[in-house]
Amino acid sequence: MSMYPRRGILGAAAGVTAAAALPLTTAAPARAGERQAPWAAVPDPVPVPLDALYDNDGIDTASARGGDFDGSGYTFPGEELPAGRVEVDGVPFLFPASTAGARNNAVALGQRLDLPKGRYLSAFFLTAASYGDASGRATVHYADGTTSTAGLGGSDWYATGGPLSASYRYRPDGGRDEHGVGIGVAEVWIDPGREAVALTLPVTNPAQANKASLHVFALTLQPAATGRALALRSPHSTPSLLEPSGAQGVEATIVNAGTVAVLASDAVSVTVDVPGARTVQPARLRRLDPGEQARVRIGIRNRPGTAPGTRRDGTVTVTGRGARAATGKAALTLGTPDYAPTESALSAHQAPYWFQGAKFGIFIHWGVYSVPAWSPVGKQYAEWYWNHMQDPANAVYAYHRNTYGEDFAYDDFIPRFTAERFDPRAWVELFRDAGAQYHVLTSKHHEGFALWDTKVSERSAVRMGPGRDLVKDLFEASRRYAPELHRGLYFSMPEWFNPDNPWMGHAPRNPYTLQPVPYTGYTAGKDYVHDYQAPQMLELVHGYDPEIIWCDIGGANDSLHVLAEYFNHAKNRAKPIDVTVNNRSGISFHDYTTPEYTTYDNTVIAKWESSRGLDPFSYGYNQATPDSAYMTAEEVVHSLVDIVSKNGNFLLDIGPRADGTIPEIMQTRLRETGEWLKVNGEAVYDTTYWSRTAQLGEDLRFTVRPDEAFYIHSLARPGAKLIVEAPVPVRPGDKVTMLGHDRPLTWTVTGGSLVVDVPEAARGAGRYVWVFKVEWQVTG
Repeated sequence: MSMYPRRGILGAAAGVTAAAALPLTTAAPARAGERQAPWAAVPDPVPVPLDALYDNDGIDTASARGGDFDGSGYTFPGEELPAGRVEVDGVPFLFPASTAGARNNAVALGQRLDLPKGRYLSAFFLTAASYGDASGRATVHYADGTTSTAGLGGSDWYATGGPLSASYRYRPDGGRDEHGVGIGVAEVWIDPGREAVALTLPVTNPAQANKASLHVFALTLQPAATGRALALRSPHSTPSLLEPSGAQGVEATIVNAGTVAVLASDAVSVTVDVPGARTVQPARLRRLDPGEQARVRIGIRNRPGTAPGTRRDGTVTVTGRGARAATGKAALTLGTPDYAPTESALSAHQAPYWFQGAKFGIFIHWGVYSVPAWSPVGKQYAEWYWNHMQDPANAVYAYHRNTYGEDFAYDDFIPRFTAERFDPRAWVELFRDAGAQYHVLTSKHHEGFALWDTKVSERSAVRMGPGRDLVKDLFEASRRYAPELHRGLYFSMPEWFNPDNPWMGHAPRNPYTLQPVPYTGYTAGKDYVHDYQAPQMLELVHGYDPEIIWCDIGGANDSLHVLAEYFNHAKNRAKPIDVTVNNRSGISFHDYTTPEYTTYDNTVIAKWESSRGLDPFSYGYNQATPDSAYMTAEEVVHSLVDIVSKNGNFLLDIGPRADGTIPEIMQTRLRETGEWLKVNGEAVYDTTYWSRTAQLGEDLRFTVRPDEAFYIHSLARPGAKLIVEAPVPVRPGDKVTMLGHDRPLTWTVTGGSLVVDVPEAARGAGRYVWVFKVEWQVTG
């Protein structure tokens, strides 16, 4: 794994926290002769001036300096940011001007802001954070004296890719730091059934070095409509294919912006009208309560004569009750052309639908480092053994000398990496039994030892050590014995001590004498990227058909060409497959981001995946770790539920031993997780986040199965009554059960809270996380 600084981890997701603010359209007027249904128009958004709250000058220009955004003297460049009214993701904001000495953002420290009195669906914010992601609970105050809370946060400004981005920032000395910075959009839900009068910001830290602070630049309110009203947000084409039709997916978000629930009897559907293609799979909405939103997928197929990649202006239309409810224009790409090796071409790609729905995968760190397999427990990554050896201040330096001697080179471990007890069938059946949907094996870690039959180097498991193609063996077993699993490969872009491009600045050497030692199996004199790195990645693409390429570290690369070929190879196969890549290939394009050993406080709309080991702080096997220090099954399930509720996947790592056996404690934890998922998996797989809030307090999380059910995950054993102080989408006629108990439970809504009676039999049937299902009545 990479040893990113915390900023690199948390700033990686330049997407937004809380629900995404997307382009909004309102109900369209009926055409002549078209029967008018009672669909109300959605009121225009209302930008709210924040001048009275601004207490921080975070924007400078070359001619007007003096700001300090983060407490270290760095600032946004006003030359690359707007001023005045600006539309971001379809929402209008009042963005502050960057005038000399003027304050232009508020650091969230619990300030209260009066709102124009009214009924609203959402409060949209332009936010950024300094020194890591920052978030907290915002409070909405209503005219009747009640309140509601929701998460409000922002991504680290040092992560590029937000809706408002700049290509550099100003340094304290007046120069330019050529690294992108960005501002994102965050949303706080508001109860449209009550009149809102004020909003209190979360309490984060003052803007100062090394403390995470949330900065707010602008606020816009979205008023609610009265009666039946649907809003259409952000219609756009995708390269993803829908099952079972294989049609191209067009996505849009539908918001119930009114006060009346959408039911199956309203016959709401969403279609696309565009020259050159036709709708073959309309999206249907059978249930959407007031204030709720659903992302829908419409399937289209090109008409004969329409070349893949043709751009056309189209119309996405929402109909219901015999009339149009909303409509929106969109520039659509019809079909998927071959990808060119450019950032703009690759940016059309997205994480596949299977990946978005899979939620749970198994990471496997296995390599030469599995032989020494040692680091101080819970302190550092054991798979970084070779690099740790180089530092006399690191415990591994002394450990290696005392255990193996100063003349024992790291590559002397290679013959001991035998994989003699590697049983790939047992591995994949274990992953399946764990409830995982995909697995990702380290094809090559930073040590540069390839686990497949690479043709550009002798430094591989085929030529040395095990004497076998470990990637091939695992993938063949996976296809044969667990075909439902998706297969992926990790690939380290740099190598610590590769003589042609040493990431750590020097070729291999004895850390005690500093004398050179061989880089076993590798012949120096190559162009590292074009003669070695890129060819190895393409060997994996063409030889093994991975559905995931999980890059690490970045650095020197030819990823534009490699990934274009990866995507084209996958889509042009006789049987196309949907593939995906993470954010560590060394270019800005990615399908998803990858924080490690951490998670987020709120929902992040841009797809993400959190990874960590069962070990307290290592991905590779650490023989020093006692069984008692590994994650418990309860901790695994809690992490899974928390991550999934915030739109993430959980990639849980195991570290096999050098002989290919998986430590028994790891097997036990995986099987225990699988037993929980057998009962509760429907609340995890193929679900989405709740747009209102990801969590309530420390113990409640939420997921949604569109058109079917709403799930409440209690991370603590509930008492005789489960009280959910949030606007749970539940109506008379809906059935509430607890998974694993399944008998209907008695429930009421009191004072805006859902109250569920939980008998002892239900409480006793649960374990780790108790999942309550609100099964929607969708036939009415």
